[in-house]
Amino acid sequence: MRILVIEDDVTTGDYVADGLRREGHVVDLVRDGRDGLIQATTGGHDVLVVDRMLPGLEGLALVRTLRAAGNRTPAIVLTAVGGVEDRIEGLGAGADDYLVKPFAFGELSARIAALARRPALRDEPTTLTAGDLVIDLLRRRVTRAGVEIDLLPREFALLEHLVRRKGRVQTRTMLLEAVWDISFDPQTNVVETHVSRLRAKIDRPFATELIQTVRGAGYRVEG
Repeated sequence: MRILVIEDDVTTGDYVADGLRREGHVVDLVRDGRDGLIQATTGGHDVLVVDRMLPGLEGLALVRTLRAAGNRTPAIVLTAVGGVEDRIEGLGAGADDYLVKPFAFGELSARIAALARRPALRDEPTTLTAGDLVIDLLRRRVTRAGVEIDLLPREFALLEHLVRRKGRVQTRTMLLEAVWDISFDPQTNVVETHVSRLRAKIDRPFATELIQTVRGAGYRVEG
């Protein structure tokens, strides 16, 4: 594969680039976000490895700019910040994966290989619909009956998850794992609170409710 590594830390950048080259990949290495954006736009790469904190242009802004321009090259964001909110922000910006420093090179290599095995993104839908609700995945934009709805990153992730599984019940556990990356029950009402906020934005101003509560099971989007 041809891989673009955008990393301003010399030690980390050289470590990643050298390791990938030893595996037989063609690697371009740049140290600046603006140069990285130019290379990512014109270089025809198969995968991008993007540090979050970059001079010139921050890593998530770089990925967000690419996605807004329709560039769907798979991107892994490297970061020293590993909180759940930060991962959600990174994925919401359009990153395909998120790896926290320090990391083992073998894990990075495996994640790159997993991205390469994914079906071509041109075969993936760029919009999701449920009734008169439309989710534009490229622009991270939601409209209902032509009215734009402003969602926070976690709300967007929750709605996207439900609409992708339209007609299927999603349990509280499923939502915690998919949207919050929590594999245990924190004994809080975080799911219920966010579903309520989401309903206030996409259901209550309109005649038809899309998000249904399935008593004793979970939630489902119809439409």
